Amino acid sequence: MPTAAAAKVAAVIPTWNRRDLLATLLRNLAAQARPFEEIIVVDNGSEDDSAELAAREGARVLQMSRNLGFAAAVNRGIEAATAEWVAILNNDVTLEPDWLTKLLDAAGEEIAFATGKILQAANHQLVDGTFDEISRGGCASRCGSGRPDGPAWNRTRPIRVAPMTAAIFRRQLFRDLGGLDETFGSYMEDVEFGLRCALAGRGGLFVPSAIAYHLGSATLGEWNSNTVWRIARNQVLLSAKHFRGQPWWPIVAGQLLWGMVAARHGCGSAFVRGKIAGIREARRMTRPSTNEYTRKVLAEVLESSEENMLALARETGFDSYWRAYFWLSRR
Repeated sequence: MPTAAAAKVAAVIPTWNRRDLLATLLRNLAAQARPFEEIIVVDNGSEDDSAELAAREGARVLQMSRNLGFAAAVNRGIEAATAEWVAILNNDVTLEPDWLTKLLDAAGEEIAFATGKILQAANHQLVDGTFDEISRGGCASRCGSGRPDGPAWNRTRPIRVAPMTAAIFRRQLFRDLGGLDETFGSYMEDVEFGLRCALAGRGGLFVPSAIAYHLGSATLGEWNSNTVWRIARNQVLLSAKHFRGQPWWPIVAGQLLWGMVAARHGCGSAFVRGKIAGIREARRMTRPSTNEYTRKVLAEVLESSEENMLALARETGFDSYWRAYFWLSRR
């Protein structure tokens, strides 16, 4: 097996409209000190000329007939790639020139994936994201999001979930564990995949010196009703798929509290509709078999993940959601 530093890497970019963002990213990738061997743009039925732009810039373009969602687009891109590693990139990110070099240099043979520190494009003093943790409530924490950059986000550490905003993965990982679950469409598909990785003992690495910048929710908006609907639905799907046999109270507390946050942003009806859709779709979804051992492993993963969230919150400050969740779920 070649070392990570010497391995070939393909960039996989799902996109839907916003040719301006895609153009910026493609120019940015050309400036990487360590070039990508392949750049694959998966166009999810854009109504502008995103696909034509990507082709003119030399990318390999996979055109979908309609918007199949982020998960499906990523899967198609990975299937088309031939490199040992794939970098999954949102169309609204840009990377420091040494981003890929830093990640590959840090990734040893036991590392299945890696991500760096993502800062807000509009304010480089604020963190957009680092790595994700998963609560027993079926909700994910984008660790560091909205926090000032600082020591807590400058430590290299093992991780369970790499947000697919900007991260690299061994392509073999998707062969071994299966691709992203396309039932999720967009949002939390990377969390579900990360949970599968954790349950299979496949770990990743957070490399804070590898810097990316993220515009964030550029296509729909952070509190767009469709975004809230999808997250609310996918919280149910994540819990239904993996959380059988786990305590019910953290799930109820975590998701009702998130609904209160959504309502405060004017998206209460979208939250309710998402939950109803999730319950309906969960009845049809394929779920992995479980036994006492797998339920124990999952409990250990979730408990460890919550302990990490608590430690980071105590170091950098709680937001109101997680303060309330931990107060309720641990009583």
